[in-house]
Amino acid sequence: MFGLALQTLKFRIGSFVASFVALFFGATILMACGSLMETGIRSVVPPQRLAAAPVVVSGKQTFQRDTLPERARLDASLADRLRSVPGVERVLTDVSFPVSALRDGHPAPNGGGLTGHGWSSAELTAAPLAGGAAPRGRGEVVLDQGLAGRLGVKAGDRLTLGVAGAGEQVTVTGLIRGTAGTGTSLYFADDEAGRLLGRPGQTDVIGVLPKAGVSAQSLVAPIEERLKGTSALVLTGDARGAAEFPQALEASTRLISMSAVFGGIAVMVAVFVVGSTLALLVQQRLREMALLRAVGALPAQIRRMIVGETLVVGSASILVGVVPGWLAGRWMLGRLADGGVVAPEIVYRAGWIPMVVAAGATLASATAAAFIASRRAALARPADALAESAVQTRWLSGPRLFFALLCFAGGSALALVTALVMKGSIAAATAGPSAMLWAGGVALISPGLTRVFTAVLRFPLRLLSGFPGRLAMDNARVRRIRVAGAVTPVMLVTGLATGLVYLQTSQAEASRDAASALVRADAVVGSAAGGMDPGQVGRIAALPGVAGASAYVPGKAYIVKPSSDPEDEPDEIELAVQGVSAAGAAATLAAPPREGSYEALTGDTLALPTSMTGEKGQRVGDTVTVVLGDGTRLPLKIVASYEGRAGFETGLLPAELALAHSDTGLVPQILVAAKKGVPAAELVETLRKSADGTPGLRVADRATVEAAAQDSQTSAWINYLLAGTIIGYAVISLVNTLVVSAAERRREFALQRLVGATEGQILRMMAVESLLVALVGIALGTAVAFATLAPMGIALGSGLLPSGPVWIYLAVVGFAGLLTLAATLVPSRMALRQRPAEVIAVA
Repeated sequence: MFGLALQTLKFRIGSFVASFVALFFGATILMACGSLMETGIRSVVPPQRLAAAPVVVSGKQTFQRDTLPERARLDASLADRLRSVPGVERVLTDVSFPVSALRDGHPAPNGGGLTGHGWSSAELTAAPLAGGAAPRGRGEVVLDQGLAGRLGVKAGDRLTLGVAGAGEQVTVTGLIRGTAGTGTSLYFADDEAGRLLGRPGQTDVIGVLPKAGVSAQSLVAPIEERLKGTSALVLTGDARGAAEFPQALEASTRLISMSAVFGGIAVMVAVFVVGSTLALLVQQRLREMALLRAVGALPAQIRRMIVGETLVVGSASILVGVVPGWLAGRWMLGRLADGGVVAPEIVYRAGWIPMVVAAGATLASATAAAFIASRRAALARPADALAESAVQTRWLSGPRLFFALLCFAGGSALALVTALVMKGSIAAATAGPSAMLWAGGVALISPGLTRVFTAVLRFPLRLLSGFPGRLAMDNARVRRIRVAGAVTPVMLVTGLATGLVYLQTSQAEASRDAASALVRADAVVGSAAGGMDPGQVGRIAALPGVAGASAYVPGKAYIVKPSSDPEDEPDEIELAVQGVSAAGAAATLAAPPREGSYEALTGDTLALPTSMTGEKGQRVGDTVTVVLGDGTRLPLKIVASYEGRAGFETGLLPAELALAHSDTGLVPQILVAAKKGVPAAELVETLRKSADGTPGLRVADRATVEAAAQDSQTSAWINYLLAGTIIGYAVISLVNTLVVSAAERRREFALQRLVGATEGQILRMMAVESLLVALVGIALGTAVAFATLAPMGIALGSGLLPSGPVWIYLAVVGFAGLLTLAATLVPSRMALRQRPAEVIAVA
């Protein structure tokens, strides 16, 4: 039967192009996802600035399974220990701190995102001076040649820098030749770099240069022995990049999980897309297969023929999809890096393993789809198959009903968990998968649902469109199973795209509302210099018309609770935290304390929402173990509690404590509350006048308080990319289905024209049919989206309807409707080009 399958393919090339297209795009997406997963697993981040140091010592940048949000710094005295290790030539320390170039008190063009370092660490980059001299003291700096060109300066010029929360006038004493990683670097004298960092006695990394003839690997063991008892890590090879780009650690974990989700959804959608396409092609060939059965072919032989045809087409699509899959993975990684989802320094790595896995998954899904599609053709009696070859009437089977009920049960369970158990942003973890289950269940019973909707819409459409509409509705009623094949991709486009996009907008809106509900400041002060000196809070609080001022330092921490089993690791509770000033917290925070006082937030203390203080060991007055953003473990006393929004719990730390364990030690924002009777506009004007003498200081009103929005850019990019992938694949399915269906109906169109119908009447009939497909698909897709978003809205406390602009839904619906109309009328118009007599003769 495989030989017969090859012969069939040779004479039915046009029919199998649809299968090839669906399998090709499925293989491309799976190869791209596999490549991204391998990239995340390998986590190759070559060092750039540290490339000249064969051995790098760094602090441990992880806690349990998470990447720390702040840099875990080392004691600079560790460098002295390493200088006496046999085989070590030189030991250099490196610190990093944010710098911005200013012009007239504002960020200069190309002057943001710069980093300052000590001059001795320039040796780690192997970038020699190209001109000028090294910095020797305060007010001197060396730049990369490329950076100097972008800023429009040269050796000897003066430059205003925003650094350490203030404006610094410096002289460019020299330029270095640009190498990898130096394009945003500025080098200060070592003592000056330590002062600007504000962390005396600490260093980010330690670079070790071995003596001639000594390998890096031979130094690892003695260096680790010398560092025993510390949390320092010894890194060589590409692992050194993690010391330079610690954010890449979190990016790799996110990339692995994201590509796994993408791949799983791609497989699921591929089964529906390929299955519906193959089912339509098999339905067109029922007469042919019935004749084969009549002349002695066995059901197993029919199935082997169909599966064989699919394997041949699938193998060809895999071979063609290898290069596009590799390129698609690289393109997706670039877009994720642009959106801040992954670190831009991570290197794309795609070997043969993801290609083999993607090929196997593509063939497996295609084989499963072909096996399911061939079931009725193989098992039906020849006479029944001949009768059904004209119009298919049976669609429901035991396995189909079982899997549909399984999908609905799973979707209902996840919906209940989302609405009743999950709170806040984590609700999306169960709401997203429920969308796929709802869509899968609806797709499996779409012929039955299409019959119901056709009966409901029959009379309105006939009334509005006249005789073509009447003929269209009669066709749809008789051909409801084939109509359902076109309805399914419209449902997927509408339901999954709407659900995933509104999941993101609802989550972002809830995050903004929760953060805004915690703040009642009338103005906010920020800085273009990377932050402000903590003393600025007191100076602002002393201004006339100010009722209170508080630092606002966002971060993340972990509450560590002993496990009930001594052999298990301690439990950890991830907690968003905000550093606030004790003196101004009561005036600038909207939630008053339920117990304790915000004024007690000094030293090693903590305030928690009431949803967390009800548990034993976390009540006001108790002491809890907290791991701060840089990995420091401290016992903190709970001195206050407040009523916070469920699912968006935020802990409050003393600003001094939060700043001491942050990267920069600078205050990113200062919240300011006006005295009673003082208008907000007057307060803003007072703050702006006081900021005139401080370069980079910015004042904004309450409407633009940046603290009111939590960063959701990462999840937004993931959801939008996922929605785009699903829409693209569903569009392919829809176009495939409608083009193949129109080609199948050439004989029907020819007969209608022979009995007097015009081309315009036939096209109007097809337009009504496409309108029916679009309406049913949009209705079912809307139901899928609502079943996904309503539980999420309950979990977020925002009601059953999603948050977000209505134009998103209108755009999705409009796109689905226009695409259905175009994919129906264009192939129908092409089918009408041939003369009716020629079509009948060929048939």
